[in-house]
Amino acid sequence: MRIAGAVRAVAAVAACGVLLTSCGSGDGGANAGGKKDDAGRAKRAGAPPTTDLKRIPDVGDRLQNEIPKNSRQVVAVYGQGEDSAKSTVVLYEKSGSTWDKTRSWAAHNGKKGWTTDHRENDKRSPVGVYTLTDAGGVLADPGAELPYTQSTSMQAPHYWPKTHWHDFDYVIAIDYNRAKGTPPNDPTRPQGQSKGGSIWLHMDHGSGTSGCVSLSKPGMEYLLKTLDPKRHPVVVMGDKANLKG
Repeated sequence: MRIAGAVRAVAAVAACGVLLTSCGSGDGGANAGGKKDDAGRAKRAGAPPTTDLKRIPDVGDRLQNEIPKNSRQVVAVYGQGEDSAKSTVVLYEKSGSTWDKTRSWAAHNGKKGWTTDHRENDKRSPVGVYTLTDAGGVLADPGAELPYTQSTSMQAPHYWPKTHWHDFDYVIAIDYNRAKGTPPNDPTRPQGQSKGGSIWLHMDHGSGTSGCVSLSKPGMEYLLKTLDPKRHPVVVMGDKANLKG
């Protein structure tokens, strides 16, 4: 487990990468196990696998081709509409050459919906395919496979409503405009501040976010314990129309 001190002192971050001096845009190789291992994962998830999926459902060729060839775990975020804050998160795991649907959860995305050109503080979630390499939260590591940083600096700012205070108890950084291999609240933005950042998977408060994707605490715990860096997990996210486009 990395220690909170790994976050650079220059990062005056209160929560989800929001700088104290300016508002941020967000809230913050194949496994050799084969079919037997993946079938076991699906069984433990409490849902039978969906067989014979050669590709992630309802995702068009453009985004489908952006999924790395060595990725064997995909978190698909299906937004209801371009201007909707409601979505569904589905976890797919690859068995041989096919994908199994193992678990799904109701979720929320940016309160203003989705965008293919995310900008700082636009309140929309970015459409695209992004790697998932780092996790963390206010709470102790629940047994995450991804590198996990526990830090109270990820706590929601005190000026947010109380309903938001536990949003960042568990988070998984979405690698949109961030430095991989760093704690989720590292403020580094390789594409510049105007492109926004601090886009996370985190715990839900019952409504739209500032750009992140949120789901239930059990959902976050399951993803933290299941997403495996050796299986190169990615998130494919967007509204229905843009996912198919």
